[in-house]
Amino acid sequence: MPEGDTVWLTAKRLHTALAGRPLTRSDLRVPRLATTDLTGRSVLDVTPRGKHLLTRIEGGLTLHSHLRMEGTWQVYGAGERWRGGPAHQIRAILGNASHTAVGYRLPVLELLRTTDEDQVVGHLGPDLLGPDWDPATAVANLLADPARPLGEALLDQRNLAGIGNVYKSELAFLARVTPWLPIGELPPGIPERLVATARRLLDANKDRPDLRTTTTGPAPAAARHPAPRLYVYGREGRPCPRCGTLIRKADQGDGSRERPTFWCPRCQSGPIS
Repeated sequence: MPEGDTVWLTAKRLHTALAGRPLTRSDLRVPRLATTDLTGRSVLDVTPRGKHLLTRIEGGLTLHSHLRMEGTWQVYGAGERWRGGPAHQIRAILGNASHTAVGYRLPVLELLRTTDEDQVVGHLGPDLLGPDWDPATAVANLLADPARPLGEALLDQRNLAGIGNVYKSELAFLARVTPWLPIGELPPGIPERLVATARRLLDANKDRPDLRTTTTGPAPAAARHPAPRLYVYGREGRPCPRCGTLIRKADQGDGSRERPTFWCPRCQSGPIS
């Protein structure tokens, strides 16, 4: 699932391509919006909110989309071939004279009044990359349920918005605890440090044009072998960059969603699944 930094960059690209120009093409391919025609209306802005995208359109309308696991928005120039997937996977097309934005495999696509945006994003906690960012509120939200496992608390968008499975695993590694440790058992000062690190990492990654998230920082120029981009996520069976122990993988949560979780069984203290 795209995380907050990826959604932020997607919004930036959509805003650059669409904002301030009237739509010359509008095709929303979901049943309840099939007859909606937005042509002639200008796109006012495209705003990210956590993992949600809000495309605000002239006339007090907002097109709300969420990428979840498979969705993506691609932007193409005039005459450029579309490469995001087969035509039957297209859920939305918004175009103007110079650019076309195509939404593929969007699981959430709905049109609402801009004044009603809180109906779809009002439940979210402080946005790690948004103007409403408030670290004290984020920490208080996380600690409100001290028995909850750290990983689950970080993924709950009501606590703070923007963290997914990648950052969950990486933040737990950096804190030297497993994602299953009850958040109330974190040593003093660690929740504040986790929140600050989450903000720093998402901010550092939000403008990466290749969308290749990194948490380990740039490798030294003289390094013979490039360091891994991530400490533990996606590195099951490979040596921990800190101690060399093989990294493990398990699912976290009640099984209703895919929650791949990676950790080092030596460096990270606390319970496991």
